[in-house]
Amino acid sequence: MTSIKAIGNSWKPEIDKTAFKYHKITLWVAVVFNMLFFVTDYINIYEYWQEFLTFRVVVSFICLITVLFHKKLNISIQLMGVIPVLLISIQNAYMWSVMDAEHLQKHTMAYMTLFIGSGMFVFYHVYYSIFIVGASLIANAIFFYFNSTLSPDEILVNGGLLTLSVAIFSILLIRMRFRLTKKELVARFALEESKHELQEKNTEIVDSINYAKRIQSALIPPVEVFKKILPDSFIIFKPKDIVSGDFYWISELNTTKENESDNEKLVVYSVADCTGHGVPGAFMSLIGLKIFNQSITQQHVNSPAKALDYLNNEVFKTVNMHSDSDNIIRDGMDVALCAINFKTLMLSFSGAKNPVYIVRNKNLHEIKGDKQPIGSYEAQEPFTNKEYQLQKEDMVYIFSDGYADQFGGPKGKKLKYKPFKEMLVRNSDKDLYEQEQELDHLFENWKGNLEQLDDVCVIGVRI
Repeated sequence: MTSIKAIGNSWKPEIDKTAFKYHKITLWVAVVFNMLFFVTDYINIYEYWQEFLTFRVVVSFICLITVLFHKKLNISIQLMGVIPVLLISIQNAYMWSVMDAEHLQKHTMAYMTLFIGSGMFVFYHVYYSIFIVGASLIANAIFFYFNSTLSPDEILVNGGLLTLSVAIFSILLIRMRFRLTKKELVARFALEESKHELQEKNTEIVDSINYAKRIQSALIPPVEVFKKILPDSFIIFKPKDIVSGDFYWISELNTTKENESDNEKLVVYSVADCTGHGVPGAFMSLIGLKIFNQSITQQHVNSPAKALDYLNNEVFKTVNMHSDSDNIIRDGMDVALCAINFKTLMLSFSGAKNPVYIVRNKNLHEIKGDKQPIGSYEAQEPFTNKEYQLQKEDMVYIFSDGYADQFGGPKGKKLKYKPFKEMLVRNSDKDLYEQEQELDHLFENWKGNLEQLDDVCVIGVRI
């Protein structure tokens, strides 16, 4: 293997050219779009528009001076990338500090986009990334201390923890991109070692995706947490790749009544199947999880159907935040969302294309979802809320389409829903562990040596 030391510094001019090009673009984006976003400030948080405008003008002006006069001012190429990210991060910290919980949730995606964008676009050493994240934390601490009335718990729950996770991930992503780019250039100057260099690059990409899996796993409720809320349940969760476009979510609520002693336990849980799988699906799943967590704090969201309406609007707005009318993104997700009142045993259900199955005494009853997905259109028909009176020992199943769509068997065809339903009915009176094992055995035997087609998620709950 030809080492970097043996090749010398021949790779540095090439990486400097790449960094200069991307950092100039980053500065111009900061100059233009930072000012354009003032329109949303004026509409959403009118009372602070003057302070926000002042911050945006100062940040955009410094970025403009940097991009126009970087040679005269002797600004290094790496510092050209640091300046816009650091300034906008401090600007966002101030904006966060004067927001209430609702606006903080809405602004979280903008703050996350900054770190994700920097992770995908800039080229500077990892210590600049650590400095930017550290400075952002200090700025947030100072601004929140002097400006905010929110408690630390409220800040973390309404976007702080998620943003911090993405910020830390951006450090690793920037480090990975810098190192990968550097190694690609070394490989170009050492063709005899190109195969080894490509293997090393692939390993680092997999390592990065494995770290992304850790972030996704931290946001999806662990099976232990799910079973603590619903002890008589099982979860089959099989990502096709390292990270998953399928996800599940659960929350335990109390109904709100005039007499608090009449409040009733309500468990809300869901299976969602995002467009795509792997990294694209996983990014969409982060958006879905964040919005599901937001939905339980919205007063007008008081049923599964209202929750899906809220999810649809927020997903569409989030993924199209920076899209014009000619480039609308219609990626979203299919969802089955259940709410069970464990005092009345009433099931409330709403589905975006996906159904729920209830098995009672070896008979399967299907409640279909609406024939529209989440996130494709901002304006569409409201989702329908459907109720079903459960009984003790009923089994309730929700799932993504990955199980039934798997190719395999003797002729390499789809498994389809008929064998899936038959398996559910046949095993419905068995304990939850046996049901899980039987379903997993059927899937793996059917798949055989073929590649898994899609992410798989199946949840069964015994009443």
